[in-house]
Amino acid sequence: MPTAQRIRNAAHVATRLKTLLGHDQIAVRPHGPHLHIRLVEDNLETTIARLTEIGGSTFAVGFRNHSGRWEPLPGTGDLDEAIEMVFGCLEPYLQPYPL
Repeated sequence: MPTAQRIRNAAHVATRLKTLLGHDQIAVRPHGPHLHIRLVEDNLETTIARLTEIGGSTFAVGFRNHSGRWEPLPGTGDLDEAIEMVFGCLEPYLQPYPL
């Protein structure tokens, strides 16, 4: 069961990414110590990235590669810095496929 803080963090990440990306096809789901960032298309969710709380209010960012393995992005930061890392490095993967 996710903690209340993790649920609030997931909502904050979703809201911030939707604003940065300019669309609302993003879902953020708490999963253990992670916040999974998902692209939602045609009612299907594809996990693209995750934020992992590594201590206090510090987060690491990872992305899922083509084989399904988690790969780290360089650096860590507070929640807002981690969101900026996701946006800066993974923005093209978080855009819906054009029709």
